[in-house]
Amino acid sequence: MKQKRWLVVAVVLVLAVVLSCTGKKDGGVVRVGSKNFTENLILAEIYALALENAGLRVERRFNLASSVVHTALVNNEIDLYPEYTGTGLLSVLRLGLETDPAKVYETVKREYKQRFDLVWLNYAQANDGQGLAVTKTASMLYGIRTISDLQKNAENIRFASQGEFDEREDALPLLMKIYGPFNWKSSIVYSDALKYQVLIQGEADATPAYTTEGQLARGDFVLLEDDKAAWPPYNIAPVIRRATLDAHPEIEATLNAVNAKIDTPAITALNAQVDIDKTEYEDAARTFFEHIKK
Repeated sequence: MKQKRWLVVAVVLVLAVVLSCTGKKDGGVVRVGSKNFTENLILAEIYALALENAGLRVERRFNLASSVVHTALVNNEIDLYPEYTGTGLLSVLRLGLETDPAKVYETVKREYKQRFDLVWLNYAQANDGQGLAVTKTASMLYGIRTISDLQKNAENIRFASQGEFDEREDALPLLMKIYGPFNWKSSIVYSDALKYQVLIQGEADATPAYTTEGQLARGDFVLLEDDKAAWPPYNIAPVIRRATLDAHPEIEATLNAVNAKIDTPAITALNAQVDIDKTEYEDAARTFFEHIKK
């Protein structure tokens, strides 16, 4: 009887050790994912550095295609990644257009919790959305600071368009519904890779832009204010699995503190360091994090 009793105790102890080790292996590492473009890689690396600074072990699973990163999170292949409120609203949830940043955030936060058991942490002021940029020369010559100003002066502006911008429902047609017609002096389609070069060379005055593109960090261009709120916001925020947040509640305060320091000029400058100055994204992210953690 004593031998059996000791055998049972030994088995229980072995199982306890195995379960304990397994729990540490599964729950002790936070898997940070990213999409496969410069800005998202930088953001994911900043989040990873912040978590490591908070004492957590991090596994980086970067460069996931934008079309699969949400599925990877839902399928427990990663624990968190940087997302955009507008992407969550329109591409993932497929809900109607909304342009108020707070309303968009509250909608995606509620719907992600209900549908996927995922949590949106606080969103940053940084907004990587659709925009329009003009040369500094055109801005000063015609007094163009907003899209309304651009519409009023369109007859003086040579427009460097891209792809389907003139036809896509959420691009120029949407602007025309809200701001009125844009009767350009001329409009020519260029590849996205050439648009800023065309403006610098004086061949055009305005072009579609994303609001955090690195080229906008240089002093040659003016990003116009969407003064009638035509386009939805794409504020940056970490999206995280509920189970991961329950296991590591300190993640919320850690990443919220980081996101509070990320505005549009900051992420634009980081994109410029990588895309224009050819700094490695890891180095740009580390320098930024070392600055904001002081």
